[in-house]
Amino acid sequence: QTHITVHLEVEDAGFRSTGKRIDFPGFFRAYVEGSDDPDAALDDQEVLLPSLKQGDTPECTELSPIGHETQPPARFTEASLVKMLEKEGIGRPSTYASVIGTIIDRGYAQRQANALVPTFTAFAVTALLEQHFPDLVDLSFTARMERRLDGISTGEVEWLPYLSDFYLGDEGLETQVKTRQDQIDPGEARTIDLDNLEAKVRIGRFGPYIETEHEEKPVKASLPKDMTPADLTPEQIEQLLKQKLEGPEKLGFHPEKGEPIYILLGAYGPYVQLGDVTEENKKPKRASLPKGVAMESVTLDMAVELLSLPRLLGQHPDTGCKVQVGLGRFGPYVVHDQGKEGKDYRSLKKEDDLFTISFERALELLAMPKGTRGRRGTKKALKELGNHPEDEAPVNVYDGPYGPYIKHNKTNVSLPEGKKVEDVTLEMALPLLAEKASTKGKKKTSRAKSTTKKKTTKKTTAKKTTTKKTAAKKTTAKKTTKS
Repeated sequence: QTHITVHLEVEDAGFRSTGKRIDFPGFFRAYVEGSDDPDAALDDQEVLLPSLKQGDTPECTELSPIGHETQPPARFTEASLVKMLEKEGIGRPSTYASVIGTIIDRGYAQRQANALVPTFTAFAVTALLEQHFPDLVDLSFTARMERRLDGISTGEVEWLPYLSDFYLGDEGLETQVKTRQDQIDPGEARTIDLDNLEAKVRIGRFGPYIETEHEEKPVKASLPKDMTPADLTPEQIEQLLKQKLEGPEKLGFHPEKGEPIYILLGAYGPYVQLGDVTEENKKPKRASLPKGVAMESVTLDMAVELLSLPRLLGQHPDTGCKVQVGLGRFGPYVVHDQGKEGKDYRSLKKEDDLFTISFERALELLAMPKGTRGRRGTKKALKELGNHPEDEAPVNVYDGPYGPYIKHNKTNVSLPEGKKVEDVTLEMALPLLAEKASTKGKKKTSRAKSTTKKKTTKKTTAKKTTTKKTAAKKTTAKKTTKS
């Protein structure tokens, strides 16, 4: 292949055009042999420029301005972050998991799909360290420290001098902290500057919040807990401040109850609320918006439907108990409320609509076996008995290599002899699980006792052997003296 690049200069502007000519097809010919017209397929891979030479002045026949925006770099995933750590010489394969775990546990990043998205806390901490302790967040410093630690582990470097110099040296950590701690302004350290945002974002005791001035008075409004700097927009800030200053936006009044319906943005995202907060009604009914629904698109009718959830669809034909559809933390669902035997949940599929799902479709979803993720894959329950009254954990019946069994957390117990899966109830399973759990506790205790006895016996035997040897030495010494 021959690549040709032409540069055109027009007054204060410059243009560049690149062409490609295939001199010898080679393996390209093999790739296009199966097409209807191999020669045309090869021509499609060429970009031929007109015959030009240096100094020519081509005439412009048409000029079309075309905009081009560069895309920001992709966010780190766990895999790409590990790749970067390896490249920079930071950490070791055995520490990568703990590094990523620490970043997430301390609230420096959130998992969104496969990406690690930095939080407001990460921005504040990084800005503080870069301004006052730039050496400690330098990648080369971390890599050098890793090499020193490797040297200590192999005995090539003395650990005590290294640690003494790191903490107590002239440029040690203790000296840096004493020198710079008075220069750190706490208010500035917890403030984050974001472009195109008039309000300030600060990190508070209960999470990030925005702060601005209104009529020479500070106004503060909390940000949703899952919101990251990448998600915050001027429109959202305006909505939060308006909600704080003027109160929540009123969509209208409930057609039956006559109470006002508001739409608000809270710590866990947008939601609708029925009625005002008063001393008699401290917790008015609220309903979160479905995933993907923007606050601007919510109408009064939609809000009324959301506040009517969970909605009764009918009575289950087998039990006579109610079947409802609702919206929870993990999305829309249908539930079969069996009273004392517990509640049986199923998530709605993508094709199901929360407000138009039929009773027949709900029964069809409830008839599907619920899957539970295990180490060896997905295992489906033969029967769901309900939730355990002590910890609300599910109690189900599964099919095992030795027949069906009842499972609660890590406790498994076989079905009573002669009982079938359809005969087992939660009331029947609870005493069986309790007996099995108590038996497991006794086995552990007996094993510990037996281990202690063995160790004690060994020690006693050792003492007896030592005593015998000492006595034998004394007897030998006496005989030698007499002789």
